[in-house]
Amino acid sequence: MAKRSIPALNRVLSNLRSQPPPPCPSLLSQTRSVTYMPRPGDGTPRGVTLIPGDGIGPLVTGAVERVMEAMHAPVYFERYEVHGDMKKVPEEVIESIKKNKVCLKGGLATPMGGGVSSLNMQLRKELDLYASLVHCFNLPGLPTRHENVDIVVIRENTEGEYSGLEHEVVPGVVESLKVITKFCSERIAKYAFEYAYLNNRKKVTAVHKANIMKLADGLFLESCREVATKYPGIQYSEIIVDNCCMQLVSKPEQFDVMVTPNLYGNLVSNTAAGIAGGTGVMPGGNVGADHAIFEQGASAGNVGNENLVEQKKANPVALLLSSAMMLRHLQFPSFADRLETAVKQVILEGKYRTRDLGGHSSTEEVANAVIATLTD
Repeated sequence: MAKRSIPALNRVLSNLRSQPPPPCPSLLSQTRSVTYMPRPGDGTPRGVTLIPGDGIGPLVTGAVERVMEAMHAPVYFERYEVHGDMKKVPEEVIESIKKNKVCLKGGLATPMGGGVSSLNMQLRKELDLYASLVHCFNLPGLPTRHENVDIVVIRENTEGEYSGLEHEVVPGVVESLKVITKFCSERIAKYAFEYAYLNNRKKVTAVHKANIMKLADGLFLESCREVATKYPGIQYSEIIVDNCCMQLVSKPEQFDVMVTPNLYGNLVSNTAAGIAGGTGVMPGGNVGADHAIFEQGASAGNVGNENLVEQKKANPVALLLSSAMMLRHLQFPSFADRLETAVKQVILEGKYRTRDLGGHSSTEEVANAVIATLTD
């Protein structure tokens, strides 16, 4: 019996030798990054100006405050009450943002018509926040019509149709001026290509209507083309804005980074957000040379939704992800990664979701789920 079993044993040993060794468990469990070496003092808590805003703003900013406190993030908030029906942003708020360099903001309601100007526009112009960035991407576990959506819309924030240059020529005739300058077009194009370069993106698409607005949008395109020549490793393309909208809803995965004038960017970012999962989950911010304001990425159309406010069921995911962007901006990458991972895990599990994502959870319940995930 022993002699007959030797050939079988040899075959087993031969098979074992031919198989690769199993992976080392310690290597699989090693998830910490070794690429970030902080400078002395980098862990000092940073001041952040907080504007809760109107409608659902206090709900979602309150959720962010609770999550930040639970994860012991190295930030502290300086809270200011600002509301969309004010004539101007209080000077102490502007001074706080200039001092802290960073602001986290809920939505500010802008009255329709009348003589009240948008406080959002006032902040962008006062602080020269010339670049708006909205990241629209599929979240694992959240079903959408399209997959593999990962689009960054970078929008010029200070001129174009939003210049606010309107007047009544004669009764019944209103003239609204669209202003495009080479200076602003060049710097938004540079920002888009620099973003693509630093984030390992492969393609930048300029959105325009130069077939009709040949001078204004033509100048924007000319500026983009000049900047594109300085980034030979990044593919550059152009698309007319109406065709862009059609392509977005039919084949959004073809787009990577998109750079646009002011009005087109507002339309494109909201369309892309709707395709990728809704405005309630898309992060974003506005940045300039010296300051940055982080807020919900696409238009907060539910800012004044009284039902959401009364029921306390506003979706905090977009502002939580925007807060992760803010933490990276402040050079706290591990905190940003933890927060983003926790939010995505809650979405993936699907137990706690607000109504816009097909659930029935409150703002507090979603925030509690994120905190529980962070502290596990």
